[in-house]
Amino acid sequence: MRFLLDDEQREFARTLDGMLGSYDTMGAVRAWASGDHAPGRALWDRLAQAGVFALAVPEQHDGLGPLPLELAVAFTELGRHAVPGPLVETVAAAALLDRLGDEAAAADWLPVIASGKTVASLCLLSPDSPYALDADAADAVFVVDGDTLRLAESAGPVQPSADPARRPARPVGGSVLARGPEVVAAAAYAADVAALATAAQALGLGRALLARTVEYVRQRPQFGVAIGSFQAVKHRLADTLLALEFAQPLVHSAALALASGRAPAREIAAAKVTAGEAAYAASRTALQLHGALGYTDELDLSLWIRKARPLRDAWGTPAACRARVLQGADI
Repeated sequence: MRFLLDDEQREFARTLDGMLGSYDTMGAVRAWASGDHAPGRALWDRLAQAGVFALAVPEQHDGLGPLPLELAVAFTELGRHAVPGPLVETVAAAALLDRLGDEAAAADWLPVIASGKTVASLCLLSPDSPYALDADAADAVFVVDGDTLRLAESAGPVQPSADPARRPARPVGGSVLARGPEVVAAAAYAADVAALATAAQALGLGRALLARTVEYVRQRPQFGVAIGSFQAVKHRLADTLLALEFAQPLVHSAALALASGRAPAREIAAAKVTAGEAAYAASRTALQLHGALGYTDELDLSLWIRKARPLRDAWGTPAACRARVLQGADI
């Protein structure tokens, strides 16, 4: 099967790319990392006006979706521009509330999530994942603990992260919103949406790192010529490009599987591990070919590089995703 985005989806991507490119996104990232959320919230409002969050919300609650493929297109651009904030967690929270079967909760929360008025975070509690991303900046933090969904009362201290713009914190207390097997099913679906959005975000991140590295090696001289002319450099960049090109159809295939309503677990896991590893490899290539300058705080490139590994591990580590792909496989 040969799949291509249609004209409307490509135009949506171009619109987001142009909008984010005209905004001081790097300034917003640096401010977010320091705890100043104002520039990031202003950017959040722009994304809401463009319909990004409405893609995860059904039409009866003032949304446009759910549209998993368009969501993947949007999150690829968000990753390309390193947009800060609990973007994935907000759309995952919307997916959870939509699948919960509680019309009152959906009516209360989904319209304000779609409009961008509410920034949400989501924590599916486990021994390996006790934190909610950017809980200090969120208007609402939803916590799933087994078969219980609650709205957290507050967030604990922000924990360190390889990416300074990712600010995990442990949610504290809160009131119970729902309890029962429907919470477990809705949380599983939300986790799939989060993994898909994270995979798309990683894909965009990897493409941005590759583009900036190609631009750099064309300009950096060594022995009187640009280092981009060296065969070893060309091979390294080609390997990075191939990994990203291989990841893209897997991300789109996972989005189509989610949209179709059939069990998408293996497709999403395959997309997540492939895109995450490709983005991480792109970060290593960027760091090496920039002569290790990529880790300096003054260079904007570091803001992309430092996101790669957290995105690779968020909402499904490579080991967990590979195990999920192999479940039920005829081997």
